[in-house]
Amino acid sequence: MSMPFNRRKFLINTLKGSGAGLAVMHAPYIFSKSKVTLRVMGTHVTLQEEIRKQAMADLGINLEFEARGEAELVQKATTNPAGFDLYEQWSDSIKTLWQAEVIQPIDTNRIINWGEINSITKQGSITPEAAIGAGDAPYKILNVQDDGELGSKFTGEVSFLPYVHNVDSFGYNTDVIPQGIPYETESWAWLLDERWQGKVGIINAPTIGIFDLALAVQAKGLMSFVDMGNMSIVEIDQLFVILMGYKKRGHFAGFWNSVPQSVDFMTSKRVVIESMFSPAVSSANGKGTPVTYAAPKEGYRAWHGVMCLSSACKGEVRDAAYDYMNWWLSGWPGAFIARQGYYISNPQRSKPLLTPNEWGYWYEGKATAIALKGTDGKISVPAGDIRRGGSYINRFSNIAVWNTVMDNYDYTLQKWYEFLVA
Repeated sequence: MSMPFNRRKFLINTLKGSGAGLAVMHAPYIFSKSKVTLRVMGTHVTLQEEIRKQAMADLGINLEFEARGEAELVQKATTNPAGFDLYEQWSDSIKTLWQAEVIQPIDTNRIINWGEINSITKQGSITPEAAIGAGDAPYKILNVQDDGELGSKFTGEVSFLPYVHNVDSFGYNTDVIPQGIPYETESWAWLLDERWQGKVGIINAPTIGIFDLALAVQAKGLMSFVDMGNMSIVEIDQLFVILMGYKKRGHFAGFWNSVPQSVDFMTSKRVVIESMFSPAVSSANGKGTPVTYAAPKEGYRAWHGVMCLSSACKGEVRDAAYDYMNWWLSGWPGAFIARQGYYISNPQRSKPLLTPNEWGYWYEGKATAIALKGTDGKISVPAGDIRRGGSYINRFSNIAVWNTVMDNYDYTLQKWYEFLVA
């Protein structure tokens, strides 16, 4: 933990590139001038105590974190924008938040390292050759258009700060399930494999779990979709008829609502395969349960973290919110979350704060010469290991679908809850 220093020094230091030789894109802004309290509502993924303490030390502000499950977060945010200052979740929540008018545009001129943010968010793919993937690729909903809608044309105002992101799949216990081959034998169909009946966990999130299961149904050859990122009513009905059959046969052991709960599902042996996020896999391994994070041959379900500014946030609190958003792109946070398997939108800023083994393993797909520790201080990567799915570029070149709020979202929501209670 670094010693506290004032915001002026911090913001100026972020422009020096942490030794990374990065270009200065904007003059420094000095925002909040008094010690204010900033309320951040989000998930356990980024609302971690180590992050809160470091940000408070670096910025000289008070931070209050409120971590909840996805459905609860969206409901609370859309009904009470005065209840939070910053909102951290996934890009599939943006349409709902924007249409409810509970978040305000973010001025990119106040984001010091905006020019360093890579092409995944700004243009849709990590390389020109990479597939963008079905659904709401973040660039489609990033920019506030002149008519107030969200779109791909850059206007200088955005609906969210692009920061944490990753590709997701499923984790499986290799004490029970033989380890597969990345991109060759590992398949979403494994979630519906009858051999694991009664031992399968799924995330309880309509905009995420539905795609895990749709990918599984399609991979198993039970049905196909014209556009998985925007299913028709007929396709949704067919999908849930199939899923209801599995549910009634006792195929699913449970539906988890938070990362800690998913870890408990796996370490308690309640499940042997389930929807998982990268930190949960690291945590389960750290607790002694051998979990492999699959690289499915059909491609990943991708997500992008969003940091949104409440429509009710004003004055000194809004200034502090910009301080905090700039802090997230300053280097240390990106290095911290790399150790739990997540990427940051301007990774070169964090590279000097990672060891060569950490950078090689997490970003370049190289074997690590030594064991690596996760954010909890426990070893999560053994010496000699290579990250499942390979490098950052390779993993983000294999996207099947993005977390998405489809046109028929209200209908999928109804079907999802019918599925849960069946």
